[in-house]
Amino acid sequence: MSLSTITALSPLDGRYAPKLAALRPIMSEHGYMHRRVQVEVAWFIALSDAGFAEFKPLTTGARAYLLGLVKNFSEADAAAIKEIEKTTNHDVKAVEYWIKSKFEARPELEKASEFVHFACTSEDINNTSHALQLRSGRDQVILPGLDRIMLKLREMAHAFADVPMLSRTHGQTASPTTVGKEMANVLMRLQTACEKIAAVKIMGKMNGAVGNYNAHLSAWPEFDWEAFSKKVIETPEPLGLGLTFQPYSIQIEPHDYMAELFDAVARANTILIDLSRDIWGYVSLGYFKQRLKAGEIGSSTMPHKVNPIDFENAEGNLGLANALLKHLSEKLPISRWQRDLTDSTVLRNMGVALGYATLAYASLLTGLNKLEINEEALAEDLDASWEVLAEPIQTVMRRFGVQGAYEKLKEVTRGKTVTAEALHGLIQSLEIPQAEKDRLLAMTPGSYVGKAAELARRV
Repeated sequence: MSLSTITALSPLDGRYAPKLAALRPIMSEHGYMHRRVQVEVAWFIALSDAGFAEFKPLTTGARAYLLGLVKNFSEADAAAIKEIEKTTNHDVKAVEYWIKSKFEARPELEKASEFVHFACTSEDINNTSHALQLRSGRDQVILPGLDRIMLKLREMAHAFADVPMLSRTHGQTASPTTVGKEMANVLMRLQTACEKIAAVKIMGKMNGAVGNYNAHLSAWPEFDWEAFSKKVIETPEPLGLGLTFQPYSIQIEPHDYMAELFDAVARANTILIDLSRDIWGYVSLGYFKQRLKAGEIGSSTMPHKVNPIDFENAEGNLGLANALLKHLSEKLPISRWQRDLTDSTVLRNMGVALGYATLAYASLLTGLNKLEINEEALAEDLDASWEVLAEPIQTVMRRFGVQGAYEKLKEVTRGKTVTAEALHGLIQSLEIPQAEKDRLLAMTPGSYVGKAAELARRV
């Protein structure tokens, strides 16, 4: 059976493949190989500038050629490396051999070929490549996807700032809010979560087999290899990697920053699961209608249905993403003694975890863009819930020292169908200033929203 979007084992590469086009070049094995080539080239060029008599500075033409290998790295190049790997049975060594093969007929580079992968352990190349992948995945896909959702939530917060909505604490009628304020609540939570994601320092190390520069110092004992490594890692691209230097490690970079990043993404995803479920509920209550799409079918047997499938899809995929992100953050910082290989296969699933998150963001945004406010349903719900005004009435009663205010309102309203007339009769009987009576009599469930509109507009 040939591999295609229909035969793919993962739905990310099958059913949902077109929706992940932006992530695939970054987090796929092709993307991993590309970054390995980038790291090897950056290290090689930097070695030529280190002042070693045995490796003179490269010419401008040689540098341009090497950087071109990175810039123009193609799917065919990745396939060529995979072909070499069939012989080496070692993926990093295959990258090294591929780079050396590109030196043929270039005497300057052929002469210096043994400085490719010089003093490096495979993990020096792998950890920095993973870091470059994660930085690009975060900055080019994850954060922009979340930004688009935040932009939509801000738009909804402002557009619906004044649209009153019944709250439902514990699933029961409660003090009203506005639709816009509820969107603002989510926006502010998500904004904080995104700041945490963006703030994670993406780290890398290039310090040898157990983190001590053993091989490096065996070649040039007097050279400051730690400073050199830090320079390669922290110098901006393309001559460096533009990462944060990790000074202490075993054979592998500790992966604590990865755990921090994955936990931060999972936190944002949890907020979006909360949003997806709430919107699903509001659609069920009729607060929102969903814009129809020509030809779309909601149910195979019930023609009337317009299901909230985008929010259900988002919730499901966010759950999958978080399950993987949780495992990644719990497993990756653990390595037996100076190194074991249990992280290797797990790391290859980083793109899967981020893929499910990316898919969920797209589904959620699609769902939000389909929503149409149903002010009539919102108003009807509020008009059937006059009991929510028990709160302001008893609060004003307490202000003026009316004894047993809470208890009196509880007796009138708890578990009962409350009408405007019943509340107005109670208000008229109160021993409070007439101006306060008039203010309470003018109040409706739809007007009792506090600072909700102001707060919604502020975001």
